[in-house]
Amino acid sequence: MKLGIIGLPQSGKTTIFNALTRGNAPTTASAGRFEVHTAVVEVPDPRVTRLSEMFKPKKTIYAKVTYADIAGLETGSARSGIAGQLLNQLAQMDGFILVARGFEDDSVLHTMGSIDPGRDADVMLSELLLNDLIAVERKLERLTEERKKGGTDKVENERQTALFQRLHAALSENTPLRKVEVSAEEDKILASFGLLTRKPVLIVFNMGEGQTAPVWEFETPSVVLQGKLEMEIAQLSPEDAAVFMQEYGIEELSLSRMIRLSYDLLQVQSFFTVGEDEVRAWETPRGATAQEAAGAVHTDLQRGFVRAEVVAYDELISLGGMNEAKAKGRLRLEGKEYIVKDGDIVHIRSSL
Repeated sequence: MKLGIIGLPQSGKTTIFNALTRGNAPTTASAGRFEVHTAVVEVPDPRVTRLSEMFKPKKTIYAKVTYADIAGLETGSARSGIAGQLLNQLAQMDGFILVARGFEDDSVLHTMGSIDPGRDADVMLSELLLNDLIAVERKLERLTEERKKGGTDKVENERQTALFQRLHAALSENTPLRKVEVSAEEDKILASFGLLTRKPVLIVFNMGEGQTAPVWEFETPSVVLQGKLEMEIAQLSPEDAAVFMQEYGIEELSLSRMIRLSYDLLQVQSFFTVGEDEVRAWETPRGATAQEAAGAVHTDLQRGFVRAEVVAYDELISLGGMNEAKAKGRLRLEGKEYIVKDGDIVHIRSSL
């Protein structure tokens, strides 16, 4: 799971990155410079901690999420289509965290001359949309040239032309492509194009200490954070952080909150495998079958899938352990079409 943090220069996106990752990446990079800071963060999950206490394994492995602070996207970036290293980085992301500046700071001037988080979010979303519109128009031009020259698969050309015309119509109406329904076959066609508005977006309004944020309405989810304050807390020792949070009435750091929002954004969930050797959290899309979830553990388990032994986390904890779950008949045998639930403890039986 990889999320790109984007925003206008001086929006505080590196500050948000540091708060999320407990990092200390420099927050004074020059506007327009292409830089990427990346960090892998463990997903804080008390269920993994509790399972580790119960099974006392040799290893405990939490799920992980990668955050990438991507510089270089600003007003006008997509005028001719985003290209090069920047597009390559953006295309690799599973989704975006878009940081819009709401804080006042006379020593850090806004590149657009005034503070307006709603406007800034609109600008960034428009850049992504314009990039896709240009990419789709270029693809339609190539399809037209191929059709005129002949020698290509006429049926496939017509199929792709209809698809990209549909995408063009949506983008022309300022509709992001994540709102356009496509078939599984069409999804495979589009997978290699790196269209940016197909990816989900979470908007972070980065406010100053004590500021309250107006309500902005967007088609994508949003959250309000005090980035600088949270970065400072994230860099303290756990003891000092607890005192600081109590003083400022902060119940939860952005790390835990944003991880949950990231999961919601990408529509993923966690299931667990347990034992004496290892307790581990695995990520799988919501709605995944037991056979598909087995593939997250190992491709051989998916190919040789026979059955899955499943017990819900809450049931396992309330019963006191795996032996008790078996004795009470709560450890179920499920087939390959079983839909894995968030928090399921799963043991895969495989023929390989």
